[in-house]
Amino acid sequence: MTAPKGSGTLRLGVAGLGTVGGGLLKLIERQDELRLPGKLEVVAVSARNKSRNRGVDISKFRWVDDPVELALADDIDVVVELVGGSDGPAKRTVEAALRSGKAVVSANKALIAEHGIEIAALAEKHNAHLLFEAAVAGAIPIVRAVKNSLSGVIVSRVSGILNGTCNYILSEMLRTGAAYETVLAEAQRLGYAESDPFLDVSGGDAAHKVLILASIAFGAQPNFAQVQVEGIDKIEAMDIALSNKFDYRIKLVAEAFRSSNGVKCRVAPVLVQKEHPLAQINGPLNAVLVEGEPVGRLTFTGPGAGAGPTAAAVMGDLARLFEGPATPPLGKPAAELLPLITSENGVADQGSFFIGAKLADKPGMFADLTEQLGDAGISIDKLIQESAGDSGAAPIAILTHPCPRASVEAALAKIAELKITADTPRLLRIETRA
Repeated sequence: MTAPKGSGTLRLGVAGLGTVGGGLLKLIERQDELRLPGKLEVVAVSARNKSRNRGVDISKFRWVDDPVELALADDIDVVVELVGGSDGPAKRTVEAALRSGKAVVSANKALIAEHGIEIAALAEKHNAHLLFEAAVAGAIPIVRAVKNSLSGVIVSRVSGILNGTCNYILSEMLRTGAAYETVLAEAQRLGYAESDPFLDVSGGDAAHKVLILASIAFGAQPNFAQVQVEGIDKIEAMDIALSNKFDYRIKLVAEAFRSSNGVKCRVAPVLVQKEHPLAQINGPLNAVLVEGEPVGRLTFTGPGAGAGPTAAAVMGDLARLFEGPATPPLGKPAAELLPLITSENGVADQGSFFIGAKLADKPGMFADLTEQLGDAGISIDKLIQESAGDSGAAPIAILTHPCPRASVEAALAKIAELKITADTPRLLRIETRA
């Protein structure tokens, strides 16, 4: 595979001038302070709104309305795709650039996660660089670490906190005791959450990211439909408070791991012991754990989003372009990647679980609850029941011994049918590994 055109200078076309795009242009203005092997020259830019104030002078660059036109320009060596979205202009721009043999640097996690195979194959066919460090965990150099630095490690599991919005919400709910809706509104005010937070709080954003890591770490085909996803929008303040009394923290954990029949990917709120590395990650920070032989566990932490961290990751990829020929974007050639597998029984087949609920204010509800669990073969490890107070419903938290998830789900369905609880119980997996 050949290196990008240009001798010592890379000519850039930047598509997308939002928060990250503006941050990148500011960083390029200071490139003399960086440790780059060559020079970066911005030739042209493209965005939806030419007149928007981005805090940086774009008048010195050629303006292009259509990012695909930018991707086809003869005086551009590298297309920096910061448009976002899995389809539409972003996909067309990346495809056009790769077909032209141009290098592509992208921060677009959705595009890589949902179309990674076809785009990687296109890059390989045209001997073009396709780099996307900024798509996962912001300033944490985890993509290159897994793809290159840890290529001598037999990876067994990649897990972590990959969405700063969710981690901020869960951290603040623990710190303040406030309700989910209250903390979400504050996260939006501070800029940690979008006005439409669905992709973050549903777990979709973290799923995109862990899928990319799974592809690189395990040689698996990125197939978003195969990722098992749960969000945090059903978590209540009482769940966080009661799990804390058990010395657990609730975190949205994204993980990919080898199982007996293949590679699995899942995202879900999980209880982790307070001594666990992920329990120590608070606020909008990200963390990634890589486990394998012969190194054991490696921990990477840092800011996972924002103009500065993401722009820094893009700059790292631009520096990589000076180093030599392109390599397969997903580690192995696209044709050699193996399918992901999906568990038939939900987000976790077997394990220990947390059940959070409010007992209805009627006699015998506690006995009815434990009876239904017992009938389903579920053994209780620990239990906390608090006073009903003025609410008339008593908060309760149960930790189970290991059991099939399907059994717990069946028991909770029966409990709902009998109206034993005053709310819909929350079922969360417990991470038993320290």
